[in-house]
Amino acid sequence: MRLKVLYVDDEADIREVAMIALELDPDIEVRIESSGAAGVAAALKWLPDAILLDVMMPLMDGPTTLLVLKENPATHSIPVIFVTARAQSIEIEQFINLGARDVITKPFNAMTLAVEVRRRIAA
Repeated sequence: MRLKVLYVDDEADIREVAMIALELDPDIEVRIESSGAAGVAAALKWLPDAILLDVMMPLMDGPTTLLVLKENPATHSIPVIFVTARAQSIEIEQFINLGARDVITKPFNAMTLAVEVRRRIAA
């Protein structure tokens, strides 16, 4: 199944690794953005099948970005998966309660990232 994935992270090296990792699956098309605001704009224009979202970003952090996406009828049903080093069980529970589909912890395994994304959005 073809899958459009938007990856939003303020760290360029992580964006690049994530893009390469996701593109290991030939049926995943990836776009990357470097900020929450740019991620929202890209989501509205491109309407991805899933969004991978960093939690800690300047100006508009991941939770704020998620809330903006959930408020818009065009993007409210797109599954959002947080990608973060903040992976204590209480934090994961808070992210799920905000509306995230799931959480992938950093550092993620580049060889299995595409499989993990597919598994989590299918759940």
